[in-house]
Amino acid sequence: MTTPPALLIAGHGTRDDAGAEAFRDFVRELGRRHPGLPVAGGFIELSPPPLGEAVTELVEQGVRRFAAVPLMLVSAGHAKGDIPAALAREKERHPGISYTYGRPLGPHPALLNVLERRLDEALDGTDRSETTVLLVGRGSTDPDANAEVFKAARLLWEGRGYAGVETAFVSLAAPDVPGGLDRCAALGARRIVVLPYFLFTGILPDRVRQQTEEWAAAHPEAEVRSADVIGPEPELLDLVMERYEEAVKGDLRMNCDSCVYRIALPGFEDKVGLPQQPHFHPDDDDHHHGHHHHGGHSHSHAH
Repeated sequence: MTTPPALLIAGHGTRDDAGAEAFRDFVRELGRRHPGLPVAGGFIELSPPPLGEAVTELVEQGVRRFAAVPLMLVSAGHAKGDIPAALAREKERHPGISYTYGRPLGPHPALLNVLERRLDEALDGTDRSETTVLLVGRGSTDPDANAEVFKAARLLWEGRGYAGVETAFVSLAAPDVPGGLDRCAALGARRIVVLPYFLFTGILPDRVRQQTEEWAAAHPEAEVRSADVIGPEPELLDLVMERYEEAVKGDLRMNCDSCVYRIALPGFEDKVGLPQQPHFHPDDDDHHHGHHHHGGHSHSHAH
């Protein structure tokens, strides 16, 4: 039996010691939970250990194959460029190693459930239907990465009974936190909970909280609360292993994490496992689209 590929965790890096330690703790916990599996983790920038050191640590244990999983919620410059470049460099430094590269983590239903829990903790029994959530992402110069935060916000809104879920960013993209809070207020929000879309504590989540408190002080008429970051929850540990398994099997699928036919999303549970029918749009011209109302054919997507 061949040994399974090792697991390499790639993190953003942070100037915040507690945030960097939270990442290192998380990597150690993954190793404890999977005793037969060599696990190492490193950062792209700002904090030790660098990713290259983590690769060296695995190679010194005799590892030849590994799967790299980005411990990141969205695929921005780090996940799309920096990590692949760093891994290519390591391959040159350590001839004979091979690796596969996994997907970023969000917006997975398991993470949405943790976000919902963070909101429940902040609401402490008060009514969701009068609560507007402001989900605050890191922010990027990559529009796709910013769109992923909007996608997470929309998925959080669906079926959970909040008055609304708005989106803001702590850097590089609009709206910023005060701008996002202004939008919530302009929409008539009675209560706003600011929810940081971050895995661990750090300088940026601290900034979100600080800016929220400053805005709240300037708007005494609004009820504003801050929720906590996702944190090293069991769901996050399980999700990293799910991304590892996908990378090992080469099973990098179309986005099925938030597909109602695969995953029970709140309010859409009855769709799981249904055969998918072709869609008939009232403005489609049947002759051009080859849709037949009488054929009874069902398209099954290869999920």
